[in-house]
Amino acid sequence: MEQEKTRTIAFLCPSCRQLVILDRTPFQLLAGHSHLPCPCGKSALELEPLGDRVEAEVPCACCGKSHRVSCSAHDLLKRRAMAFTCAVSGLPCCIAGEEEAVYAAARRMERTADQLDAAPEGERGSFLNEVIMHEVLSELKDIAARGGVSCTCGSREWTMKVDHSAVQLRCARCGGVLRIPAACDDDLEDLCCRPTLTIRGRA
Repeated sequence: MEQEKTRTIAFLCPSCRQLVILDRTPFQLLAGHSHLPCPCGKSALELEPLGDRVEAEVPCACCGKSHRVSCSAHDLLKRRAMAFTCAVSGLPCCIAGEEEAVYAAARRMERTADQLDAAPEGERGSFLNEVIMHEVLSELKDIAARGGVSCTCGSREWTMKVDHSAVQLRCARCGGVLRIPAACDDDLEDLCCRPTLTIRGRA
C-alpha cells in the first residue's frame, strides 16, 4: 500500500525564535483541529478545517502577535509552497507545502527575521534591506523594459506598490497581485533567475 504523502509546515516561534518544521498527512490536516506547538511550549500554530477552506491562527515572529488567516483546502494540500504573511510587516510568518520547497522558504524566512531583529530602532520606516530593495527595483525595471510582466488574464498593464520588505505588482485589468519579496540576498537571486513575471489573475 502506497504511503500517504505528507505536507510540511514551518513557522518561526515569536518567543524562542526557533524555526519549527512539522510534517502532517492530508488526513491529519483535514480530519479536525490541529495543534502544532513549538517545543518551547510558548507558541503553537492552530489549524481548523471548515469544509473546503482551512482557517489558521499563526504565531508571528515578525510582530510578536498572531494572525488569523485562511486558505482553500486544495491549496494547502496541493500547492508546491504557499505562505501566510504578517499583517503588519508583510513578511512571511508561515510556509506550507512540499518538503523541499518549504525548507528553502523557511530558511529564507529565518534569515529575513534575523535582519529584522538587527535593524536599528530608528530605521523602521525605511526598507528592511535598502541595498536589496534597490537591486530588486532595478531588476524589475529591466524585466518590465523587455515586456516581461504579464497577467494570466491576458493583460500586460499593471501597477507597482513598494512596501517595507516587498514589491507588489497589481494587474490593472483584474486586480490580481504578485508579491515580490525584497528582504534578503535569496530574494534578489530568485528574481534574477526569472526572465519573466506572471501575475496570477483573479477569476
